[in-house]
Amino acid sequence: MRITLKLFAVLSDYLPAEAHKNQTEMEVPDGATPADVMGLVGVPPEMAHLVLINGIFVAPSQRGDKRLAEGDHLAMWPPVAGG
Repeated sequence: MRITLKLFAVLSDYLPAEAHKNQTEMEVPDGATPADVMGLVGVPPEMAHLVLINGIFVAPSQRGDKRLAEGDHLAMWPPVAGG
C-alpha cells in the first residue's frame, strides 16, 4: 500500500533522495505500523518524538500496534529544545 511519509527537521536526512519538500510517497507492506516505517527508513525510535497519522497523535506505546491504511499521511518530528 502507498502512504505519504513526512519527516521534519533533522529527521529529513532519513528521506530518500527523490523526496520533495520533506516528504515522499512510499510503498509499505499491508498492515504496516509507524514503527515498521521507522525501521524501513532507518529512523531511530528515540529520535521520533512526535508521530502523527493524518494529524492524529500516536503515543509511543501505540507505534508498534497502530496500523496504517492506504493513503495515510505519517509525519514525524524529532525532540526539540528551546531557550
